[in-house]
Formats: sequence, structure tokens, C-alpha cells
Amino acid sequence: MATINRKTVFTITAALAFVAALATLATTLGPLAPIRVSLAPAKIAALHPSVFGTGTLEARYVYAVGPTQAGRIARILVDHGDAVKAGQPLAEIDPVDLGERLAAAGAALERSRETLRAAEAQVREAASRHQLALANARRYVELAQKGFVSKELADNRQNEANVTAAAQDAARAAFAAAQRDATRLESERGAAAKQLANLKLVSPVDGVVVARLAEPGTTVVAGQAVIRLVDPASVWVRARIDQARAGGLAAGDPAEIVLRSARGTALAGRIARVDLESDAITEERIVNLVFAQRPSGFSLGELAEVTIRRPPIADALAVPSAAVQTSGEQRGVWRMEAGRARFHPVTTGLQTLDGQTQVLAGLAAGDEVIVHSHAQLLEGARLRAVAKP
Repeated sequence: MATINRKTVFTITAALAFVAALATLATTLGPLAPIRVSLAPAKIAALHPSVFGTGTLEARYVYAVGPTQAGRIARILVDHGDAVKAGQPLAEIDPVDLGERLAAAGAALERSRETLRAAEAQVREAASRHQLALANARRYVELAQKGFVSKELADNRQNEANVTAAAQDAARAAFAAAQRDATRLESERGAAAKQLANLKLVSPVDGVVVARLAEPGTTVVAGQAVIRLVDPASVWVRARIDQARAGGLAAGDPAEIVLRSARGTALAGRIARVDLESDAITEERIVNLVFAQRPSGFSLGELAEVTIRRPPIADALAVPSAAVQTSGEQRGVWRMEAGRARFHPVTTGLQTLDGQTQVLAGLAAGDEVIVHSHAQLLEGARLRAVAKP
């Protein structure tokens, strides 16, 4: 009987010890254990905020040079990478018979000018005849009044004056028609000359050829690009910046640009323009940056990383950026109060690339915030601090 009692006591004791061990594990390491968190205090510090973004190297001014009428390419005078001057020939389009048509238009213009000169002479001759006939008519009227000649003869002289007046009007009309014809032919010749000149494709600016889009023998239509060139002075980076961090960016803000082909080199630059339109899908804003000194051997389309420097903030209240969370629609931080998790809404300002966020309202210097937790935090959850960075 004593043996049974001892066995019973031992079994009960072992069971209680096992249950106690399970309870200890559950409350220290298991699902009932407090959530382990890392804490850090809010500090007064000097912040050097920056905004990071990625973009591509592009040219602000790109020129697609092509003919104004259809034709076959006769020659291309430049190649990819060539530097060209404004007005320099780039390519030529086969004129076919345009040269002959220009010569024919020139010959027709010369004939019209000769006709114009002849018409002008006829006007002078008609005017002279009319003046003579008019003088004779007046003299014969006077003679008829004095009875020296018959009235019939005086009427004949007046009729001759009227005929020469009509001839003068006809000569003037012929002269005006010859003038209009000469003007028309001169315009046609000028148009043909412009068409012939337009068959020579020239550079509109000083630039660099970045694409040769057709070869000799290719037939192109009006407006089709044959050569594409850029103004190297207009090379810039079109970067995409998170809309949440793009507030306050303005032209002139300094920046550092790192090209993918030269990762170890940061090039000085500045914001040239902040686009008014944002990308509603990616929630990014387009910021265009220019180089303080244009890099040599640039490659359009190359990826680039940009860091835009914001004005430093002295004596700012800051917490680690990892501590700033969003609960519902509120932005704030989690704090540990009496071993429990409590969410405190805060108003934040700028962020730095080294992981600090400015706090404008909601915290005081020295207030400890939760930077990291080993599980998702809920209001009132039990906590245990394991580290204070």
C-alpha cells in the first residue's frame, strides 16, 4: 500500500513538473510569450536629408532630319557618332529630273522677262502716238473754228486720238499681263530651286549623330527620318522620384549622379526641371537633372542613380525610419508602455538616406520607440525589450 502511494505521488509530481515546464515554455518562448522588441530613443540631431531616384540618360533636344518630299537616297555623308555643325550636309536625295525642270523654269522666266520688256516698249510707243494724235486733234479743232479746215477733217483727227488712247490702254493691259506672268514664273522657279535645295539634308544645329536610319538606295517618303542627331549640351537624366518624397523639390537643387557605366564616380549636377505631370500608376514624379560638367562618351538610354541633396536641418527631433509605421490611415510609431504595445500617431517630416526620419509632432526627445519586433504588433500586446541600439 505504501509502495502504491509512493508511485502515485511520484507520477503526480512528474505530471505537475511537466505541466509547469510547458507553461514556462509557452509563456517565455511559445505563442503566449511576450513579443521581443528592440527600442531606440528619439534624439535631437542635425539631419542631412536626401532624395534617391533612378532614371535614364536622355537628350532634351533630339532632331529627326528627313526629306520634305519622297525620293531615293543618293548619298549619306555622316555616320553614327559624328559631330556635325549647323548647316553641314548630312545626306542627299536623288533629284531625278528636278534639275532639268529647274533649268526649264529658268528659261521660261527669261522669255517672260523679254516679253515684259517688249510690252513695256509698246506702252511707251502707244503713249507717244496718243500724245501726238491728241495734239493734232486739238490743233485741227482750233483751225476748224477759224475756218481754215473743214469740221470733217477735225473730227477725223479727234477719232485718231481716240484710237491711240485705246491702243495705249491695250498696251498697258498687255504689260500688266506680262508682269503677272513673269511673277508667276519667278515663283515657280523659286519653288523648284527650294525643292532641289531641300533634297540636301543639312544639320539644323551643332550636334552629334546618334542614328543612321536609312542607307543609300533606300526610297523614303516625306517626313521620314534619315538621320537622328542630338544636341550634346542638352543631355540630362530623367529620374523617377517617389511622390511621397518629391515634395519641395525645385529647379536648382544640387544632386549627385552616378551612371551605371561608372558606378564608382559621382558626378555633380542639379535639377533643371520638375515635370508638372506625375505617373499615376507608379506614383512617381519625373525630375530632370543636368550635369555640372557633361560626361564624355555618354550613352543615351544608360541607367543612372541620382541623389538629390536637401537643405540640412539643425536640431531636428528624429527617430529611426524603421520605427515609423502605418496603422489604418494613421502614420505613427509603436511604443512600449508598462510592458504593452501602444500606437502613437506622429507627424513626420523629411527622411535621410542613412535611415532617420524627422518627427514634427507627437514625440519628445528621449521617448523610446520600437524599431524592430519579432512578430506583428497589435494594440495591447505583451512586450519584452531585448535590445536598445
